[in-house]
Amino acid sequence: MKKIVISYFTRIYLIKAFLIASCLSAFIYFAYANLTIPMMNSLLAGIGFYLLLGENRIVYFWSGFFIGILWFYWISFSFVYYDLAFLIPFIILSVALAYAFLFWLIARISTFPIVQSVLLVATIFIAPFEFNWFKLDLLFLDSYMKPTWWALWLFLVALSLLKMPTKALKIVAIVPFLASLNYPLESLHVSIPPLKATLPTTNVPQSQRWDRAYQEAALDENFRLIEAAIQNGDDLIVLPESAFPMYLNRALPVIEKLTAYSKQIAIVAGALTYEENVGYYNSSYFFADGKMQIAHKIILVPFGEEVPLPEWIVKIVNRLFFDGAQDYQKAKTPQDFVIHGTTFRSAICFEATRDELFEGHPRYMIAISNNAWFEPSIEQTLQHLLLRYYAAKYQTVIYHAANGGISGIILP
Repeated sequence: MKKIVISYFTRIYLIKAFLIASCLSAFIYFAYANLTIPMMNSLLAGIGFYLLLGENRIVYFWSGFFIGILWFYWISFSFVYYDLAFLIPFIILSVALAYAFLFWLIARISTFPIVQSVLLVATIFIAPFEFNWFKLDLLFLDSYMKPTWWALWLFLVALSLLKMPTKALKIVAIVPFLASLNYPLESLHVSIPPLKATLPTTNVPQSQRWDRAYQEAALDENFRLIEAAIQNGDDLIVLPESAFPMYLNRALPVIEKLTAYSKQIAIVAGALTYEENVGYYNSSYFFADGKMQIAHKIILVPFGEEVPLPEWIVKIVNRLFFDGAQDYQKAKTPQDFVIHGTTFRSAICFEATRDELFEGHPRYMIAISNNAWFEPSIEQTLQHLLLRYYAAKYQTVIYHAANGGISGIILP
C-alpha cells in the first residue's frame, strides 16, 4: 500500500512539474509560431509561477528539469558539426539536470513562497559557464507586466501573498501586482540614424558554410547582395556572422574588392581573422570610404568557441572532442564603427545578449549572427526575444543581420 501511495504522489509531482514548465516556456513557442498574445502570456506566467511557489524539492527539481529541456534542448544540435552527434542525448540530459539542480536548491533553501520568489529572481543573475540566456523576466516581454527583474519580483510577491491564509494579505497582493504592470506611459523618443540600410537574412546550412567547394558561391552571393544594395541606393549593408567563410584578413583579393565597393556603400560582414603566433578570432569587418576596420569578438560562446574551464581541463576536452583545436582568441573591450557620423557598437551573435556589450549605453548597435548551428529549433526565436529584451533594457537600437535567423532593426 505504501509503494502505491509513493508512486501516486510521484506521478502527481511529475505532472505538476511538467505543467509548470510548460506554462513558463509557452511564450517562446508562441513567438516561434509568430503569435503575440499578451493576455495568454500573462495568464500562463501567472499560473506557472503560482503553481511553483511554495512547492517542495521534488516539484522544483522536475520543473527545472523540464524547463532546461524546453528552453535549451537545441544547444546539443551544434555537436553534429563536430561529428559528435552521439552526444546529443547526453548534452540535453546534462543541461536539464543543471537546471533541475538549480531549482531543487531553491526549494532546499526554503519552501516559503516569499523566500522562493527572491531566489527565483536571483536565477536571472546566474550564468553557469557564462551562459546567461535563462531569464525568467523574459516571460514578460510580450505580456502586461514590465520585463524587468524587479517587476518579476513584485509579481511573485503578489502571488505569494495570494497563497497566504490571511484574507487581509490576499487583498494586499493587489499592491505589488499593480506595481508590476507595464503601464503605457509616454515612450522615450527613439531616433533612427538617417541611413538607408539593408539587413539580408541568409539561409546557408552549417554543413555547407565551411565547405571549400562552396566558398566561391558564397563570395558570389555576398558580392551580388552588395551590388544590389548599391543599385538600391543604400548607405549600409550588414552581412551575417561568417558571411565570408575564410580568414578574411589573409584574402587580399577579396579585401581589395570589398574596399572598392566601400567607396559606394558601407559594409559590415562577419569572417574569421588569423594572426600569426596569436591564433584566430571571430570578427566583424567594417569597410567604408576605401578603408577597413576589424572588431574581434570579446565574449565567446561557452563550449562552442571556448571551453570555460581550467586550462589543463581545456586541453583534455579539446584533444578528446575537438581534434586538439584551440579556443578562439578574444578582444578585451567592445569596439565601435562610425558610419556616416553615427557610432555603432559592434556585436557578434551571443555577445549581443550580454550586458558587457552595452557598457556606456550605446544608442546604436550592429549585431551579426549565424544560427545555422542550431536549426531547426527555437534558438533563433529565443535569441530574437533576448535582443528585444536588451534593446529595451538599454534603450539601444539594434541592427541585426542573421544567417538562419531573424534580421531587421530592433527598436527599444
